[in-house]
Amino acid sequence: MRFVTAQRNNKIFVGIVEESEKVVHLHLAEQAMQKRMTLPSSLLECIALGDEFLNRVNEIAAWVKENPSTQYMYDLHDVRLLAPIPRPSKNIFCIGKNYADHAIELGGKLDIPQHLIVFSKVPTTVIGHEETVLRHADVTDELDYEGELAVVIGKRGKAIRKEEALDYVFGYTIINDITARDLQERHQQYLLGKSLDTFCPMGPWIVHQSLIENPNKLQIETKVNGEIRQKASTEQFIFNVETIIETISRGITLEPGDIIATGTPAGVGKGMKPPRFLQAGDVVEITIEGIGTLRNKIGE
Repeated sequence: MRFVTAQRNNKIFVGIVEESEKVVHLHLAEQAMQKRMTLPSSLLECIALGDEFLNRVNEIAAWVKENPSTQYMYDLHDVRLLAPIPRPSKNIFCIGKNYADHAIELGGKLDIPQHLIVFSKVPTTVIGHEETVLRHADVTDELDYEGELAVVIGKRGKAIRKEEALDYVFGYTIINDITARDLQERHQQYLLGKSLDTFCPMGPWIVHQSLIENPNKLQIETKVNGEIRQKASTEQFIFNVETIIETISRGITLEPGDIIATGTPAGVGKGMKPPRFLQAGDVVEITIEGIGTLRNKIGE
């Protein structure tokens, strides 16, 4: 299933996107079933319910298939897709230099990490599919893109063993880890350069983990104004998804709705000669196999 947080007629709702590209408003479908509403109003809270949420959604989806209606089913183009989790409950975990070629393009072979590099983006960075990324021209002259697979945690866990790590995953989405390279370099750390408002486009939805056979074997491609800039496979991860979850959770409790961005491949603007940074009006599209395409425009 593809889970969305969407808006229609100025009302925000949790839904699923069917293969027919119809969006099902889960609360309205529940009402039509003439059963007491049981689902929370946010996807973050729904994920926290675990199997109870999935069982309920499967029941709703089966009923809707037999009882289609425009009362609770909309064409995809008739709704606005927000970020699946518009306001994460804590910072987004981000993995740095998780592709060797990317580490090399920003430095050299000595920059290939031996251990996981972890930084974060604050919750106010998050925006959705087709939303505008602020240019922040008064703050940065080096705006860059980073297409990444993101993991959404589905259940609470600490000291998670690698062999069990994928059991803790709810699903997968796409993140553009927008970066102000000059701020990153000037302040000698990642938080400011990664955390300006709108610097974490996310979406267009969360694909449930049951639909992704192997997150470590997905094609990923980033285009800027139609030009392919990044093209790789998550097979090239230095640290795979299981290792990332195991490492972070050794001393940090992961909770439902936590988001982990797994790193970006080579091809960022900073690594080009000369560098090619994003400008106002540029359109960035990130496509990941089995998930879809996240598209955002750079504002003035």
